[in-house]
Amino acid sequence: MPAEPRGEKLPLQVVYEDAHLIVIDKPAGLVVHPAAGHASGTLVNALIAHCGDSLSGIGGVKRPGIVHRLDKDTSGLLVVAKTDAAHAGLSEQFAAHGADGRLHRAYVALAWGVPPRGRGMIDAPLSRSKVNRLKIAVVRDGEGRHAVTHYEVLQRFDDREGEPVAALVRLVLETGRTHQIRVHMAHIGHPLLADPVYGRGFVTRAARLGAESQAALDALGRQALHAAELGFEHPVTGKHLEFTSQLPPDLARLVSALSAGNGGSQKRHSGQTSFKSRRRR
Repeated sequence: MPAEPRGEKLPLQVVYEDAHLIVIDKPAGLVVHPAAGHASGTLVNALIAHCGDSLSGIGGVKRPGIVHRLDKDTSGLLVVAKTDAAHAGLSEQFAAHGADGRLHRAYVALAWGVPPRGRGMIDAPLSRSKVNRLKIAVVRDGEGRHAVTHYEVLQRFDDREGEPVAALVRLVLETGRTHQIRVHMAHIGHPLLADPVYGRGFVTRAARLGAESQAALDALGRQALHAAELGFEHPVTGKHLEFTSQLPPDLARLVSALSAGNGGSQKRHSGQTSFKSRRRR
């Protein structure tokens, strides 16, 4: 039998809580549930201490109440079930990925370069990489799981020569696959800033930034991705709940530096484009 995680009094930023569920604004660096190398100090440990016996046990010993997750180094909104009824209802909504209109998830990210159009859709199936099992990769149709991400450019940033170097992007998930946003953005040639897995080939672009922007990027130490919007139907009351989260200080500092040091433009782009994964031969 797996060892049950113990409650730990860790700081939690609670956005909303009732008898059935709790919404947390997760900081970057916090692992959601115990796993290899992270037996303690996780969100689950903190929730056990905060919620006590009320936490739903459907998710299993090491994932009580967990119906979805965020990567360790992704910050933002996450909902956890406190009762079994809430767990069942929320799991159903996340399984539908918002297709029925009840669930809404949107992220804000900083990406290298600027997508050619202001709005677009990335439709590319994902699967575990055959080359590196720690990574997710875009694969041929029929070989992976359906994955769709919608994006909108909110702000563009130019380098010291006035050429576009990065963009602030809002991303809405139509599906929820592991590393989906990070892989999809890299697939279209715009990986996230400071992404150590999918953006390593773009590290040298930091030289095009001003000194303040380079310092803010160096201090970030994690992919520039934040779960900024979360909406869902309350699984017990049926009321629709909507939550938003402002950029955390590390990302806000980087956006500010990019704007001040590199002439960021807040002009919204028009037009629609779609990036469909190319079939490999």
